[in-house]
Amino acid sequence: MANLHNYMKVGIVHFMAYPETIAGDGPAVETIKKIVQDDFFSGIEITSINDPEARQEAIQVLQSGGMTVGFGAQPILLRNKGNLNSFDEAERRRAIDLVKGGIDQAYEVGASKLGFLSGAKPDEKEDYALQLLTDSIKELCEYAKSKGDLALSLETFDDITDKKCLIGSNALGVQVAKEVRTVDPTFGLMLDLSHLPMQREGSFEALTTARDYITHAHIGNCYIKDTSDPAYGDQHPRFGYPGSEIDTPELAEYLRALLEIGYIGEGNKNVVAFEVKPVGNESSDIIIAQSKRKLVDAWSLVHSQRRNRY
Repeated sequence: MANLHNYMKVGIVHFMAYPETIAGDGPAVETIKKIVQDDFFSGIEITSINDPEARQEAIQVLQSGGMTVGFGAQPILLRNKGNLNSFDEAERRRAIDLVKGGIDQAYEVGASKLGFLSGAKPDEKEDYALQLLTDSIKELCEYAKSKGDLALSLETFDDITDKKCLIGSNALGVQVAKEVRTVDPTFGLMLDLSHLPMQREGSFEALTTARDYITHAHIGNCYIKDTSDPAYGDQHPRFGYPGSEIDTPELAEYLRALLEIGYIGEGNKNVVAFEVKPVGNESSDIIIAQSKRKLVDAWSLVHSQRRNRY
């Protein structure tokens, strides 16, 4: 079977796998070390690390480990209720400044990409909100490029289930990305397998729509059957969580779609990153190990189907 690591860089969203670090505190360095020492991973996405000494130690660990580093500004926006498409100009400016702070931190930790999300979907004047979002992103791209070559990615989310973001459909994401690329050709979209059921889109539909604009990919799961379940919504439970939407067959379909559009392929080193989170008293380390096994199983399924096709 073809080695999956020859077709992609496997990454992981650190602050989701270890949610105690998502606000910038907790055992960030210790848990980053766990990932860096695991040679299954060559990419990692981190977010703010509030303690300057811990941040410097994490930087050293990431550099010596040779990791491809991404920076997630999503937690910064969500924690501070930042809205890049707010009709209130002061609120929109505040959100822009929040992401600019994330850009500064991304450069500090040696990240090559930064991800963020749109603000809430308004009840009216959606076209105006899209223009405001586009203006905000253009300003952020110009700010990022004034400092170096950091690439920005807009992650598409759900628009009615949990986060209720303006950019729910991937077609809307493409509309924004096309306009932003007039000022920054490196800008793109981040698509997350775990969001697709909440976006009411299949893997081939979503990835074909975004094929010219996708610059980052996440793999994860969601549960949307019962609002009383602790995993309900955008909580990224483990693959195969009881009653959930994504297990090995769905993961394999997503990988096949990524192959189809050329995002992954032999000799290709684009990142495909786990975004998984423990539910309840589950262990982060066990969830990570389970995720790796699921990816190996899904890749085996993809490979066997491709072999049978030819």
